[in-house]
Amino acid sequence: MPSYFHRLSETAFEPTEHVGGAWNEAEQHIAPVLGLLAHVVEADHAVRRPDARLALSRASFDILGVIPMDAFEIQTPRVVRSGRTIELVEATLTHSGRAAVTLRAWMLQQGDTAAIAGIPLPSLPDRESLPAWSPADVWPGGAIRSIDARREVIAAGRSRCWIRPRYPLLEDEEISQRARMLGMADFANGIATRVSPEKALYPNVDLTASIFREPAGEWFGLDTSVSFGPDGVGLTESVLSDAAGAVGTSSQTLTVRPR
Repeated sequence: MPSYFHRLSETAFEPTEHVGGAWNEAEQHIAPVLGLLAHVVEADHAVRRPDARLALSRASFDILGVIPMDAFEIQTPRVVRSGRTIELVEATLTHSGRAAVTLRAWMLQQGDTAAIAGIPLPSLPDRESLPAWSPADVWPGGAIRSIDARREVIAAGRSRCWIRPRYPLLEDEEISQRARMLGMADFANGIATRVSPEKALYPNVDLTASIFREPAGEWFGLDTSVSFGPDGVGLTESVLSDAAGAVGTSSQTLTVRPR
């Protein structure tokens, strides 16, 4: 089966055509990259703590530069703050010795809180109630062409969308639902366009996601709002969902540059 990446070694990976970027097809789209970083952190955690697993509950990515469609490395994650019930872990992706993306992940203990659970975040409409949408009609790149989507446009910069990746992050490796969702969250900035990419550039410099429940299913929901301030800075905020309801939120800081 095709995948987003090929593993070359314990720390080295190469992108496939399905990672081509939307702003520049010669560069990697950051969405699958973020999912791969999350997977590497979770896989390392499973080896270190096979009998005392924690859940990746907050992922904070800083995008330090573009990544060419070329092989790159993710070094073994570093435990910044260790603990029995809480860990903070850091992972860095490098290309040709240059740091390109960092992830700081809070790993938290899970327990039974069903008796006090409550989620006031809005739920998405059923997937089948939204019209099919081809994001490749708006955006170029292999990553955009690799997803199925159903979308409702509410207003400029405001959309609700269900998306499904057609390929796994890696061949022959078990990928968690959290990593799969984190590999899709960055698409939010392109599904609720405030202006067309022909009118302005608005890439994000980061993405922070908090996940409070294990996602399920093939499709992930994004209830997204995109705001542009008057001085060149923007913000994309999303409620992340699966078919059962909201599972978390994500936030992206944008640098807005009219063409």
